[in-house]
Amino acid sequence: MPTLGSCSFYFPLKVSMAWVAVILAGGKGVRMRSRLPKVLHPVAGQPMVAHVVNALEGLELSRRLVVLGPQTQAVREQLGDGLSYALQPEPLGTGHALLCARDALDGKVDSLLVLAGDVPLLRAETIRALVERHVSSRAIITMLTARTQQTDGLGRVVRDGAGRVTAIVEEREATPAQRQIDEINSGIYCFQASWLWPNLAKLSKSPSGEFYLTDLVQMAVESGQGVESVEASSFQEVMGVNNRIQLAQAEAAMRQRVRERLMLSGVTIIDPLSTFIDASVEIGEDTVIYPNTTIQGRTVIGEGCRIGPGSIIIDSQIGDDCRILASVVEGSVLEEHVEMGPFCHIRPESHLGKRVHLGNFGEVKKSRLGPGVQMGHFSYIGDAQIGANVNIGAGTITCNYDGVRKNPTFIGDDAFIGSDSMLVAPLRIGARAITGAGSVVNKDVPDDMLAVGVPARLRAKGQKADDGQASAEATPEAQSGEDT
Repeated sequence: MPTLGSCSFYFPLKVSMAWVAVILAGGKGVRMRSRLPKVLHPVAGQPMVAHVVNALEGLELSRRLVVLGPQTQAVREQLGDGLSYALQPEPLGTGHALLCARDALDGKVDSLLVLAGDVPLLRAETIRALVERHVSSRAIITMLTARTQQTDGLGRVVRDGAGRVTAIVEEREATPAQRQIDEINSGIYCFQASWLWPNLAKLSKSPSGEFYLTDLVQMAVESGQGVESVEASSFQEVMGVNNRIQLAQAEAAMRQRVRERLMLSGVTIIDPLSTFIDASVEIGEDTVIYPNTTIQGRTVIGEGCRIGPGSIIIDSQIGDDCRILASVVEGSVLEEHVEMGPFCHIRPESHLGKRVHLGNFGEVKKSRLGPGVQMGHFSYIGDAQIGANVNIGAGTITCNYDGVRKNPTFIGDDAFIGSDSMLVAPLRIGARAITGAGSVVNKDVPDDMLAVGVPARLRAKGQKADDGQASAEATPEAQSGEDT
């Protein structure tokens, strides 16, 4: 009996039930030519192995176990502690990987679902069909197959005259007639554990020095045991990703799936092929996504929004009835009825209240804008707390960095900030206060006061200027420099 190698394992959860899913993700992925583990290469914004894990949702499983190669930490950080993990210390084939899973499971399993970590397009309904066939047929092996004309390098499924599976033949060992077979093995199986474990140890080493699960099918047939099969709806579902070309193919297919799901749920996507939406994105009914828009990460967009053209939204929450024209929103929250753009940039940790309006080329960084704020174009607000119904004139800047630290700015409700105001933080401007156009405000402005000049001086609203003439700067119309 050959020795399949030593294995070590880790699993945080101890749950005992009949079914376990084992995801084989320990391959080196040499053809990817990457320092990143193959299964962590993203497809529609998520690591490809995460798509496989997500496809298991809804199945009653006692444990989901991932078999990893030596680069385990990066994968575990991505997938988290809700899974169990086993280590395959050296790449000795799929048979050896499953033996490492056996050691981690301590034999406490009746049936196993075995999947590859590099098949991100596998659908949950296909997995359920495979499991149901295995349970209803009481087979010792039930395998998932697919039909394709792109058979290069793939194992062919050989059947007898009655349609029963008799073998899986690798391409390099296939006869010319067998190479014409268009049914291929996906590498996804259900096994009866009581039959699997003793026969797994009987696997012979291949000429390449590895142990393969495909040999179990031949062993089952030779012992008189039946092998069942389920055919996937398309080859695309079971396509393994082994190089960057296949990664791009999987990316395109997954993104098309995402767009179709959203359109069927009531989202209008004007030009699907120019629109890129991650699989984790949620979008409400009657929202319209215009061309050349990218929506990434854990973004949630409400109903009735207009996004784009040319917008980028990353890890953000967008309320109902928002309009985001050719702008970038990162890691932020927009409440209902927010309008911005074109060419605004909302940087991480910002929060825009209801009915906020941002003119073109506005930038907000790590700030909170209260409801009804009107922010003119070419303005920058950083590290600030802005009250309700504040008018921020065009060209206004919070000078928040003093060369050492970022300093905050606070502006009270109903304040009016004139165009081209320079607000030198730390600074507090009171409710209903006014700053004159072009003022450099470096001292706090109390409620209901006017600040004007360079540096700004405080006056009561309507106070006469030094020359004895009533100050024209005392009215919002004069302060704004233009209608914002």
